[in-house]
Amino acid sequence: MSAALLPKPQMRRLLARRMKFHLLGAFVVSVGCATLYKFGIAEPRKRAYAEFYKSYDPMKDFQAMKAAGVLECAPPK
Repeated sequence: MSAALLPKPQMRRLLARRMKFHLLGAFVVSVGCATLYKFGIAEPRKRAYAEFYKSYDPMKDFQAMKAAGVLECAPPK
C-alpha cells in the first residue's frame, strides 16, 4: 500500500534534462564574466592608453633615454 504512494523515479532523459539546465547556467555565467571583463577591464584600459598617447612625445622620451645612457646605439653626449 505504501509503495503505491511513492512516485516512480525518472529513469529516462535524466541526463538530458540536467545537461540543459547546466549548459544554460554555464552560458549565462560566461556571458556575465565576458561583460564584466569588457566594461571593467578592457574599456578603462583602452581609455588609459588613449589618454597616455595624447600627450606622448617619442622624441622627448628617446632624448631622455639617450641622456641617461640606456641606449647602446646612441651614446650620451
